[in-house]
Amino acid sequence: MSEQTILIAEDDEDIVSILRLYLENAGYSVASCYNGVEALEAVRSQKIDLCLFDIMMPKMNGYDLIREVRKTFNMPIIIISAKDKDSDKILGLDLGADDYILKPFNPLEVVARVRAGLRRFYSLNPAASDGDSAVLQSGDLSVDTNRMILYKRGLEIKVTPTEIKLLILLMRNPGRVYTKAQIYENLSGESYFSDDNTIMVHISNLRNKIEDDPRNPRYLITVRGLGYKFGN
Repeated sequence: MSEQTILIAEDDEDIVSILRLYLENAGYSVASCYNGVEALEAVRSQKIDLCLFDIMMPKMNGYDLIREVRKTFNMPIIIISAKDKDSDKILGLDLGADDYILKPFNPLEVVARVRAGLRRFYSLNPAASDGDSAVLQSGDLSVDTNRMILYKRGLEIKVTPTEIKLLILLMRNPGRVYTKAQIYENLSGESYFSDDNTIMVHISNLRNKIEDDPRNPRYLITVRGLGYKFGN
């Protein structure tokens, strides 16, 4: 695999410098921008494999940046922010981010999260499994696993990379109960961060997109005290 490029959008030059140092030492190419407008232009003009976005940036904040990127691009996005309220995390994930890291952070954890995000998106793509059907079908839902596109009643549903991979995992194993830890580890290949509620948020967001009545789900079923399963 050719060298992968990580885009850092962050207005603090010291943070950019330390992230660049650790990411380049880990073997990645790094592009950096100091405001959201420059970052959006970089995504549009360069081949970017994963994005690290701050929230509070000049010209365009991270939330608006994610919203604009997700209109066209599907690479993994990780937020790095000092905004620590659950509502901030949920908003970022709902807009299309795949992960959320709080400042101050351990640079080695950031590298681990980047590695997991890249592996989840590029190496552990369920469509690459030999012998698996290219289309998964259940009720009103169908997933083209080659193009990673979800349809409901024939209409394309916009989902994030993590959401589509989570759905494929559950659809390929209907009735099997997965804990949050098992879902995280299946998608990322990394150990589960016990204080990370992102799986719950992704499940909730995905329900809102695929269920006729998210409060009484047909497909993404919560098994109280255990985890989640796919019902059909």
